[in-house]
Amino acid sequence: MAGKFYAVRVGRTPGIYLSWDECKKNVDGFSGPVYKSFKTRAEAEAFMGSTGGSACTVNSARRAPSTTVDEGGCIAGNEQAVDKSSAAMALDTLPYAFVDGSYNIATKVYGYGGFLVHDGVREVLQGNGDDPEMASMRNVSGEVGGSMAAIRRAIELGIKELVIYYDYMGIEMWANGSWKRNKKGTIAYHDYIQSVKNDIKLHFVKVKGHSGVEGNEEADRLAKEAVGI
Repeated sequence: MAGKFYAVRVGRTPGIYLSWDECKKNVDGFSGPVYKSFKTRAEAEAFMGSTGGSACTVNSARRAPSTTVDEGGCIAGNEQAVDKSSAAMALDTLPYAFVDGSYNIATKVYGYGGFLVHDGVREVLQGNGDDPEMASMRNVSGEVGGSMAAIRRAIELGIKELVIYYDYMGIEMWANGSWKRNKKGTIAYHDYIQSVKNDIKLHFVKVKGHSGVEGNEEADRLAKEAVGI
């Protein structure tokens, strides 16, 4: 019985593999791979058939400068080939945004930074606030604020599908309801995402923070700038 199922949704040959070595062959050096590992076949098949949700991603021109992939990048999956048409819709072809949050302890100001790329245009996203209740969440307030800012701008531009690259899991987990929302900021964020789900299709992709991913590093810099750091 296989210990893990490695699902490659976007890679050289999309499908489900039973070993990390086979998975790695299909994602290492590939621009914008989307893959996960799973403990059961059913979970992997569900991932392969999904169009949104979380995905590990490494080494694309828009994300990571390195071509090194490690097994930790995957999470657990299933074994079955998928139609390459899903890969043809590779996330690299979609408008995308990098977002990040920051917090200035001295001024108690939270904020976000990032950028939205569409049709060859790059738009900077920045904002901040000092609402006491939101400030209690520190940089997390900025994280969710950045995600909402990117989505709002995309909707204004008539974009129907957007990839959001983030480094804090709450961006995705609160959006899809996987994490409990018990603060003003997280409740508002979840409610907003639900309110626009018929207007735009969202793909949330986690990247490792402070690891040399150019877009993430730039979003981090812009977020710090937004709060005066």
